Amino acid sequence: MRVHYRIKLLILVLICLLALSAIFFVKPIPQDEAYHNFADQREILGIPNFWNVISNIPFFLIGLIGMITGIRKKWVGFDTPAYSAYLLFFLGVGLTGLGSAYYHLNPNTNTLFWDRLPMALSFMAFFSLIITEHLHEKLGRVMLWPLIVLGCGSVFYWHWTEQSGAGDLRFYALVQFLPMLLIPFIIITCKSRYTRSKDLYVVLLAYLAAKLAEQFDRLLYAFGEILSGHSLKHFLAALGACWLLRMLRLRIKIPNS
Repeated sequence: MRVHYRIKLLILVLICLLALSAIFFVKPIPQDEAYHNFADQREILGIPNFWNVISNIPFFLIGLIGMITGIRKKWVGFDTPAYSAYLLFFLGVGLTGLGSAYYHLNPNTNTLFWDRLPMALSFMAFFSLIITEHLHEKLGRVMLWPLIVLGCGSVFYWHWTEQSGAGDLRFYALVQFLPMLLIPFIIITCKSRYTRSKDLYVVLLAYLAAKLAEQFDRLLYAFGEILSGHSLKHFLAALGACWLLRMLRLRIKIPNS
């Protein structure tokens, strides 16, 4: 590993350690029960919370298509060391469609577990593939399963604390948001072996837009009561996953990289 990679890696490790240390200065964060009170609760065709449920279909379809094209070796660079991470990412996306739909049929803290678990899988797989293709191949491969265990473990830990009457979302919040702060740094400072790396900015912007839509759930729904912010969140996040799949189909390996 060259010196400048070691410096970047050291910076990333220090940021992670600081973030992890900061958690212990924050009180445990229980799940807010008001979170389940979404703006659009219309029942259509006998389906409660219709749009929040149906808007998960793109997740399932993109995840399924991503898995199929990956297994059939239709990606450019399917032999990349990040191949397993990409497969796990699209598996998580597909399962998010199912888990989120299940949650929105009956929104409560217990069903929310099945929404967050596959999302954690996708977050950590995405983080691993970025490390593998931009920072260091071997490091990314080695970190894949520890990251998956860490991400899914944070959801299990949160669920266990909720069942114990002292919910704690701190570690899940770290798993969800810390990679999204580190990934832009990695993309900007480290070159990939493939073209179309800028497509990753679209993926990140789609995720950011999805989080903003989620925050303005009621405000967006107030405009004509057509689509709520939370339903829009699903479409925007699915767009990000779709753009990543598009990148895999269109990119070209850079010679001598």
